Amino acid sequence: MRRCRRARGSLPVLRTVGLRPGSRWPGIACLALALSASACRASDRDGAQTETLTVAYCCDEWLMSPNWQMPAMHMLFLPLTVRNANDDLEGRLARSWEHSSDYRSWTVHLRTDVRWHDGAPVTAHDVAFTLDLLTHPAVLHYPPDAYSVAVLDDSTYTIEYRKVGPGSPLDTYSVYYPRHLLEGLDPQEFARWEYWTRPVGNGPFRYVRHEPGVGMELEANPDFYAGEPAIRRVVIKFVPGAPLVTDLLSGEVDLAPMMNRMDVLTLGEDPRFQVHATPYPHRGKGIFWNHRRPPFDEARVRRAITLAIDRPELLRALSLPDETPLFDVIFTARQFRQGQLPPPLEADSAGAARLLAEAGWRDHDGDGIRDRGGTPFRFTALVPAGAESDELAVLVQARLRRFGIAMEIRPLDGDAVRRRRIAGDFDAVFGNHLMDAPGQGSPSAEWFGHESASGYENLSVAARLDSLAAALDPAEADRLHRVMWPDFQRDLPVTFLQPVVSWTVSRQRVRGLGRPHVLDPMSAVEMLWIEEDSN
Repeated sequence: MRRCRRARGSLPVLRTVGLRPGSRWPGIACLALALSASACRASDRDGAQTETLTVAYCCDEWLMSPNWQMPAMHMLFLPLTVRNANDDLEGRLARSWEHSSDYRSWTVHLRTDVRWHDGAPVTAHDVAFTLDLLTHPAVLHYPPDAYSVAVLDDSTYTIEYRKVGPGSPLDTYSVYYPRHLLEGLDPQEFARWEYWTRPVGNGPFRYVRHEPGVGMELEANPDFYAGEPAIRRVVIKFVPGAPLVTDLLSGEVDLAPMMNRMDVLTLGEDPRFQVHATPYPHRGKGIFWNHRRPPFDEARVRRAITLAIDRPELLRALSLPDETPLFDVIFTARQFRQGQLPPPLEADSAGAARLLAEAGWRDHDGDGIRDRGGTPFRFTALVPAGAESDELAVLVQARLRRFGIAMEIRPLDGDAVRRRRIAGDFDAVFGNHLMDAPGQGSPSAEWFGHESASGYENLSVAARLDSLAAALDPAEADRLHRVMWPDFQRDLPVTFLQPVVSWTVSRQRVRGLGRPHVLDPMSAVEMLWIEEDSN
């Protein structure tokens, strides 16, 4: 995610709800951040008390910009589809679709009852405008020749993929923008369009106002096609990093997504709050071994280390739920969500010790560290600086020490780790792995493909990763991963430790959280509601 520049540019005349030029908030103290005095104490049109949700969020007034790409954008803008509780695609802006047998040509039919917040209808021309904009040379979110789009009528368009890269046209994340407001703007100034700070969307909430560096106010869209959300007003309080415990304890914040895990631990036993840990299906944390350096060029040594690390014990030490998935393979998001992954290796202390001994690693001199040929089993693990990465490395370090393996931890900033990883200048790296997805190329090729950074050499895996990079058919992507699983289970080219987990804390009054198919609450605020404690 990139932060866009803060420069201001020209903006066409927009119909923004309740915005008065030059007006300012009195600050975050009045949590409703209302545009009229009545809104902090007032009632809605039916006489019921206005329901306000206040969120601490690690962004700024540009958070609705494509350069941030934060889930909060789904409050204002609709994706084409979402995933329902059965993990099936469900139409959002799209109502139906068809595709060719090779998944490269699609026809998408849009809903006809969705309007922009200024009252203009949402049409296929808006989608085509957005897709063309994102391939403009000045924007280049996608390669300029990635696809071609044609509008058939106001509610129908076709898209034909020329190369892999943009992903499925039915992805649940991308959103689209109003042609009638943006087509006259200069794409060279794309990142600085003031529209991003005063957006006119088509989603369940609409922009009201913002205070730079302080927060943003949204209100329920009464014309939303699926019905007006139960929460009538959302206040987003900008925080410079992850939300803090004090944001919640003060009572000024109801919901805090993406919290630091260490801060979450201080709230877990407080009855005023609820804590949700959501594993992400597309990212895994692990130890990546350099296969060009002994002893990690031996599969039995990599297996021994994996058996020595008690991963369920790690989950407990990190206060992660016992049901957090563990894995030894790469996979698609669908396989993860549907629980199709093969069982991971279980911790086996005796097996780990036996494999190390078979490989010649024994404590010959009695100093507590295994050695082979006079060389002690010592190595350095690069760790991106940060409390959670450091803690995970420390836990692994202690576990390996019990087996006579000395792992030195070397924290470095993220760029330094990346440079050394690309250069192959490492023994081991603690890091996140981005899993593969249909139509997104193959991130796994960096570690496991031809001439990979890790030095892993498996021609069968590399060839299937090449095929995966061109696969748009989700079933074919699933099949290619399943075929690779035996190789990964045998070779263990990486020791996966856990999925990346996002932590959300909310006050008990916030209801509707914890749906397993909703990865981030900010992408589904319209599904939430507030229940005040009657006591």
